[in-house]
Amino acid sequence: MTPLDTAHAAMEASGDDTARLRFFDRLTDAELFLMLTEEPTGDTLSPDLIDTAEGRFALAFDTEQRFAEFAGKITPYAALSGRALAAMLAGQGVGLALNPDVAPSAILLPADALVWLVETLAKQPESIAARPTALSTPKGLPELLLTALDAKLAAATGLAQAAWLVAVTYDTGAKGHMLAFVDPRPGAESALTRAMAEALTFSGIEAGWLDVAFVTAQDPIAGRLARVGLRFDLPQSEHGAAQDETPGQNPGMNPDRPPRLR
Repeated sequence: MTPLDTAHAAMEASGDDTARLRFFDRLTDAELFLMLTEEPTGDTLSPDLIDTAEGRFALAFDTEQRFAEFAGKITPYAALSGRALAAMLAGQGVGLALNPDVAPSAILLPADALVWLVETLAKQPESIAARPTALSTPKGLPELLLTALDAKLAAATGLAQAAWLVAVTYDTGAKGHMLAFVDPRPGAESALTRAMAEALTFSGIEAGWLDVAFVTAQDPIAGRLARVGLRFDLPQSEHGAAQDETPGQNPGMNPDRPPRLR
């Protein structure tokens, strides 16, 4: 069972919106193997599309073994995130056939579902200017949110050393919760902020909000965070650096520049 299998089974069993959101969250972060008609050319891909009574669909699989089982022969493909694949297909009238015939998570996602996903992911966090005046142990946070945060941070390999979740009071009098990343990799702040916004969105919590901050281990506030906060350790790569995310290395590597549909 892959994470997508598990999320799909939960969605099928419950049928509620929260389970559906968690499935789309897993789909967003999953590495998918997209079946192509020819080898990729730069950032341009030519998906192998099938026509059904429900519409036209691209074929993608969440493991290489499932891809090979379905293809049955040497077939060109591109490995890219669900996020990048949805961005490429959205608005083209093309849906996604995920794991057809080879997994319990086999499902046809219509074109409008991909449009919804891309629009949901496009929502940008807001910036605020406020100074924390008091930090305390976080209390009363829904388990769904903590689970979503844990899953997102587990995928943020090398983007920061750790994160602390605390309750916070600001000099404006506002109160809430803050997730502070310690020693973020230079340039990773946007990716981490976006990941936390997605965790909040896909947790299914209505009218919720979570502040994100970035500190160094030498900042005075770091010690205060450690005394009262809930710690999350981010995975580190084998070489102690973040995984290569250089745009253009592979189609879909840059979330701000998805591959193009040929």
